[in-house]
Parts: sequence; structure tokens; C-alpha cells
Amino acid sequence: MISRLKGKLLYLNLTLLLGLVLVFGLSHSPTVHALTYTYENLKIFSEVLSLVQKNYVTEVDNDKLIEGAIKGMLKELDPHTSYMPRDAYREMQVETEGKFGGLGIEITLKDDILTVVSPIEDTPAFKAGIKAGDKIIKVDGETTKDMNLMEAVKKLRGKPGTKVTITVLRKGLQAPKDFTITRAVIKMQSVKTKRIDPDIGYIRIRSFTKTTDKELDTALEKIEKEMNGIRGLVLDLRYNPGGLLNQAVEVTERFLERGKLVVYTKGRLEDQDMRFVTSGDHSHTDFPMVILVNAGSASASEIVAGALQDLKRAMVIGTQTFGKGSVQTIVPLSDGSGLRLTTARYYTPSGKIIQENGITPDLVVENEPATAEDKKEENGAAKHSAIREKDLGQHLKGESENGDPVPAKNGNGKEDEIKPINPLDIQLQRAVGVIKGVVLYEKKMAEVPAG
Repeated sequence: MISRLKGKLLYLNLTLLLGLVLVFGLSHSPTVHALTYTYENLKIFSEVLSLVQKNYVTEVDNDKLIEGAIKGMLKELDPHTSYMPRDAYREMQVETEGKFGGLGIEITLKDDILTVVSPIEDTPAFKAGIKAGDKIIKVDGETTKDMNLMEAVKKLRGKPGTKVTITVLRKGLQAPKDFTITRAVIKMQSVKTKRIDPDIGYIRIRSFTKTTDKELDTALEKIEKEMNGIRGLVLDLRYNPGGLLNQAVEVTERFLERGKLVVYTKGRLEDQDMRFVTSGDHSHTDFPMVILVNAGSASASEIVAGALQDLKRAMVIGTQTFGKGSVQTIVPLSDGSGLRLTTARYYTPSGKIIQENGITPDLVVENEPATAEDKKEENGAAKHSAIREKDLGQHLKGESENGDPVPAKNGNGKEDEIKPINPLDIQLQRAVGVIKGVVLYEKKMAEVPAG
């Protein structure tokens, strides 16, 4: 999730960088010894920089040295904290607008290897067969070793119609596999709906962009009109990598009464503690609802699932979610670059922490592999290829409000005709079955005479 700190600027020249660290030392170091130690380390850094500038075998670019030092410092933190050069910062801003050129994959770093969290449905990567858990070891023949996320995004994106070849390691395959994919403008229509049952609505949210709430309203109106009222709803958040926090709150709000806590955050500083409470009056609170999740459901989708599960508004079905429950604050820097800094953790309304643990479904249901190749991989090592936040190196630990570790838990299209459910999509079949059971029970209870 991304929130913005207003009026806070960091400066990248060396003098102010050192000054910033000293300020943090004064604010948070409990002893004079700790402050002295910090100062000595900064002195050593300055000495090394000076020695490299004066004595390295070839002339060096001072800006690259400083940028490299910043990246190295942030690499010691969690995988979601990173420095964004000017072009990368602009890319990030474009992405949240809901339209950009690229392949359509959500990526992260696992054990310093570029890894796919989830392909986005109906994008070039999805159609090419890229899967969650794939390790991207080369881009156009260039190794991704030591490549950070922003650098990887820059190489994967490009002019629509151009091709890029990514080399993938996948459990179950004997050797790396090349995928040549044609870039396209990724138009992030985040909400889709289709008819899967005469009485039950189905809405899929693929990501949380600036227009998700409006797209959801349109989808709900469409279902209500077609069905003459909603009698049950499946909200599909599988392979949803997240997006904007305010949109997660807006989506959750559509199914709750006013005044309900959706999510809250707690950080090290008081101004990082926030509470998000429903403020609108919505009519979508009186029908049974199931949310579908899996290992590709992350961040904003986990907030929605966790809130509606905690507040007993929906039943969650599927498999354990990714477990990305930390807040990234985007801080604009003076030269047009940016800092993505982890500043807090998310908590569900009941106080459960999402970070590292994820959301545990009320009913755990595994799906069958969809293709012959998938079946072959499922019989081998690929069965456990899904990655989650807790698998990432240097990941932020899940902690309770008092800092104690929390143990991980086990375990708008225009289609008007009813589309049969894929027989291999057992999760969706089970969701429909659960809702039908609730509707039938309520109908029977309504027929029982009073007294």
C-alpha cells in the first residue's frame, strides 16, 4: 500500500545525508555511546568515499557512488523499501494511474532473485504462461543478479509492440525456459463481472487502482439489474497483488454499515498510526457473500478479505494469502527521485496482523491444476512453488502491537449469458455451493410459522 507524507523532503547530497542520519541518531539512540558509534561509522563512510574518489583506477561518477551507497543501505531493510531514481519514480506514478506499457506481472525479490508474485489476468505475461513463483534470471540475455525491483521494472517495460525475452526458472522444469513476450499498453480495468449462476453474482477485482471503487459500483448495479436484486455474491480476489490503500477501504465500505473499522496501522512514530472507518451508507449489506483468495492475493486484497472476515460479513474460501501487510510511504526527494520506505504494519479490525502471516481462509480449498503441464508440475516439486511474504529475504517480521512476534498461522465485461464454471475451479464451485446453502436455509427459515 502506498500513502504519502506531505511536506517531508529528503536531500541526496552527502552533507545532508550525513546530517539526516545524525538527526535520527539524536532522536532514537538511547545512549551517548550509540551516538558516538554512529558518528564514527559515518566518518569511515566519508573516508572510503574520499579514497575511492582520489585513488580508484579510473575516474568515478560521484552521483553513482552516492546512489549506490543509498541502495546498499536500503537493501539491509525489508524488500519493499527502496530508492527510486527519477525515471523509476515516474514509472511508479504511472502504474497507480491504471494504464502503462509492459508485460502485466507483479514482481518481488526472493533470496535476491527476481520472482513473479502474480501475473495480471488478460495481460501479455498471463497469456504467455508466466506463473506465480517463476524466477526471472535474465531479461533480454542480461542477468538479473543484483538487479533491484525498480531497475527490473524499467527493463521489463517499454514501447507497446516491442518484444522482450525473459528467462525463467520454474520448479518442475529441467532447464531455464525463455518466454518472448510482446509488450502492450496494460489497461488496468480492475473490476470484471460475469454470469455464473442465475441467482448468484460474481465480481473479480484484479488490482486496486484509482478507479476501482467506481468500477465496482458499476458492476454491482449491473448485477442488481440483471438479477432483480442480489441474493448472493462471490468476490474473487485471487491473484490480486494489491494497489491503493484508499481503494481497499472504499471497496470494503460497499459491504458494511457506517462506522465499522476496516483496518488500522501502527508504526514507530505516532503520526504513522492511522484508523480507517467506514463513512458511507451502502445498501449491499443484506446478502450472503464469499471472498476467494490464494497465495497471489496480497496487500490491499488482504485488507479487504481480513476486514470482511473479521466483521462476519463474508466467508473467505481458498488458500493462505501472500502476507504483505506493511505500509510503504512514498517520500518525494528534492531532485525528482523518491524513497519508498516501510513505515508501519497493517492490522485487521480484530487486531490480527497481516504481515508475514497473511489471511487464513475460513474454508481451505485447493484448486486442481488447469492444464496437462500444470498437472505434471503438481506431481513434482512445483506443488509448493507459491511464494509468500514470509519467504522473502529480509522480510519485515509480523509483530503484535507491543512488538512481540506473532506466530504464523497454518494453514465489467458485457457478458449477459451464464458461463459454466470451469470444472477445475473447485474454489469457485465451493463458493457458489456455500452461498446457495445459506440462501436455501434462509428461505426455509422464512417459511417456518412463528410461535
